[in-house]
Formats: sequence, C-alpha cells, structure tokens
Amino acid sequence: MAVTVGASALGLDALRRVPEASRPLLRPGTVPAGIVHLGLGAFHRAHQAVFTEAAVARAGGDWGIVGVAPRSATLVETLTAQDGLFSVTTTSAAGSHTRVVGALAGVRHAAGDPAAVVALLADPAIRVVTLTVTEKAYQLDPASGRLRPDPELVADLTTDRPPRTVPGLLARGLLARAAADAGPLALVSCDNLPANGRRLRGLVEQSLAYARAPERAIDWVAARVTFPGTMVDRIVPASTGETLAVAREALGVTDRAAVAAEPYSQWVIEDDFPGGRPAWESAGAVLTDDAGAWERLKLRALNGVHSAAAYLGALAGRETIADALDVPGLETVLRRLVAEDVAASFVPPPGVSVVGYGDQVLARFANPAIRHRTLQVAMDGSQKLPQRILHTVADLRAAGREARWATLVVAAWMRFARGRADDGTVLPLDDPLADRIRAALAAHPDTPTGVVDALFGLTEVFPPELGADEQTRAAVTGWLTDLDRHGVAATLAGAA
Repeated sequence: MAVTVGASALGLDALRRVPEASRPLLRPGTVPAGIVHLGLGAFHRAHQAVFTEAAVARAGGDWGIVGVAPRSATLVETLTAQDGLFSVTTTSAAGSHTRVVGALAGVRHAAGDPAAVVALLADPAIRVVTLTVTEKAYQLDPASGRLRPDPELVADLTTDRPPRTVPGLLARGLLARAAADAGPLALVSCDNLPANGRRLRGLVEQSLAYARAPERAIDWVAARVTFPGTMVDRIVPASTGETLAVAREALGVTDRAAVAAEPYSQWVIEDDFPGGRPAWESAGAVLTDDAGAWERLKLRALNGVHSAAAYLGALAGRETIADALDVPGLETVLRRLVAEDVAASFVPPPGVSVVGYGDQVLARFANPAIRHRTLQVAMDGSQKLPQRILHTVADLRAAGREARWATLVVAAWMRFARGRADDGTVLPLDDPLADRIRAALAAHPDTPTGVVDALFGLTEVFPPELGADEQTRAAVTGWLTDLDRHGVAATLAGAA
C-alpha cells in the first residue's frame, strides 16, 4: 500500500486537502452541544457519532456531542488537536471508503477534570446522555443486578472527593441537575447488556440511595429522567497501525483517532426522550416502544455467537474471528447453536427470522477486512457470558429443553480461563474477575469435573439455579472432557 509521506494532521485547517467525498457532513463548532457521551472509544465514534451527524445534517437541531473519555487522556488530547475530527473507514472484501466525521462539539477527560463533566450533566442545554462504557463499568452483579460497591465507588458516593467512576459521575451530575432544576434528561445505555435501559435506571437509583441523596432529588430524577433501552450493532475492531495508514492514504492527512468498521450498522432505540432528540430515524435508526426483543436477538444470536467463535477460535490457535470460521466444523456448530438453541430460547421481533439473522451474522464475521482478534472478543468473559450465553441456557432449561451447543460455549470459556490453547500457547485472562477465577481453579482438582465445580461456584457469573442444574453441569463437563482430550478441531469434527 502506498502511504502519503509527510501528511499534515487532520483538523479544520486541513479539511480543504481532504477529498470532497470524504469530508464531514457537519463542521465542528457550528452545532451547539445537546448530547454528552460517556465512553469515547472506537465503537461510539463508528456508531452513535455517525448516526447523530447524519441525523443533524438531514433534519437539523442543536445536537452536537461532547465526548467524555472516562480514563484515556491520550484520546482526548488527540481529538482536541484535531478539532474534534476523526475518520471512519468502512471496509469489506470489496474495498473501503473513508470519511471524516464532524459530530463532536467538544471532548473532556473525566479522570482529569471530573467537575467539568458533572457541570455538563447539569447543563440545561444537554438533554441526552449516551453511554458506551462496557459491562464492567456499570459495577452491577450480572446475576442479581445489584450494585457492587468497591472502595472507589463507595468513596465516590459517600465522600466529597471528585468522582472517578461512571456511577459516581452520573450520581453527582444528576444531583447537581436536580438542585438546579435544569430540565428533563434521557440517559441512554448503548452497551451490550440485557434490558440496558432498566439496568441503567437501577444503577442510578441504587447509586443515589447509596449516596443518601435527598428525597426531593430522588423524586426529581424519577419525574424528569428517562432511561430508553437500545440495541446497537456494528463490528468495530481495535484500531491498528494499518487502520491509521489506510485513513492517511484515503484522506491525504494523518488521523490519529481513525477507526475502521464493517459496512453493517444498526441502532434500535426506545422513543422516550422528554427533552427531545435528534431525528435518528432519518439516518436509519429504528425507533420503537420496546427494544427488548431486539436486544435479545443481538445478544444471543450475534454476541453469543461472537463469543463462541472467540473462545473456540483462540483455543484452536486462530488470531481473528474470520480465521476461526475456517476451523473445520466450527461454522456448522455455530449455525446449530443459532438454529437449535438460540432460536428456541426467546420470541424474536415481529417479522424477523432468528436463523436468517444468524446466517447474516456469520457472513459479517467472515469479512476478511475486519481483523477482529479472538483475544479481544474473549476479554471480560465473566461479564459477557451471562447475557450472551447463560440466558439462552437458563431459558431453554426452564422450558425443559437441553442446551447442547450453548453448553459447549460455556465449556470453551472454562478451558480458555485455564490459560492454555490446544497447542500449549499461553492465553491471557483479561477479566475483572481474573483473581477470583484463578483462585477458584487453584482450589479444585484440575480435571473437567473440578473445573466445572470451581467455576459454577462463581455466583457473580452463574445464577445458583443454573449451578444446581445437574443436566447443565453434566453437559458442560462432557464438552470440557472432549476439549481436554481431543482439542477443538477434533471435538467439533465429532460433534457437527
């Protein structure tokens, strides 16, 4: 690939050098802020920011986004230097197209200036707050939905120190907004959580209660703040040096915040915005009264299949999800997971075929231009497994059915958590419960039965009723025995 040498940095002054077809729909600084977004990572920049820019360009409105990075100062510095501009490269086997996005009206660093973020949340001009902060930032127990008050969160909610956690920022901001009676607000979770709107509401209510907020503030939040549920979908791998090089070649300038994504993008949003919202439907979003069926469809038939490919692929020594699909038998097993387990576990949105959706998902995963690493998808498994796989198992068992293929995924996660691929390569356990997982494994025999006993004892991951289900335990133990004895390839060949 030819690379533009000595390209200047992306920014407002450099836009004239960017090809016209790649210029932003909006010019930063021309649209006042109406949205705060917590979690300024690649997914937000390739998804909500793109939808919002298109909606404002088509239908107008003061809906610029102030992007807040909870931790990364480097990203904030990069975007500040680039006048809030960044690019998204849409890539497939057929080729790629890069376009600069101008949705950002500003950026902030929560860890460096939490008071500024609290002030934004209390600003009456801000009427929507969206979040992509990943499952673990909610600090909710996956099984019970209860707040897990670690020392940092407790300090946020019970002292006057500047908040450092997402729940602490939200609680402090809502208390300030209530005190100023600064107008209605929609808090919109765009994270891959079941019933994400209700979970975010529970997080806020529990945080305010833990902080012993005044009753009048709690009543104000109950009356003036809504929590629309959403379903978000676009595959956005972590940016690499190649991502930056492709953007530089396409734009003629250097974008250090460039992201790449697949062509497909979907956003389903419950339409409950008391202070107004952008006309997202003009940009292709689906507005609905209830996003629940869409959430379950995506979490089980896409995210669950993604995790299955990640764990089995990593164990088989495959670097990317697309590579994993080349493991003999894996694609067949994933299709059976969707058709026999996922499709039988819930009622999909009207007019949607779960099997057809699963076929589309596998075609997207096979995109060779999206180098989504198996180890990246496998991260934070203890937080992802419940909603992606275990809810399918639980619903099937409640209906008296077996969960043959979903229990294979559970077994693959357990083998992955032990830290060795089939060829002996060390696998990293990048998980907020890593210490708990390692301690549980160390306290039990290193046998399939011992591993199942150890990990089913993690009630933060496995609900007690599932842990007590002998048929589920037996199925997981059987799969883990096969994976230990034969490895992924032989196990799949024998099963599919």
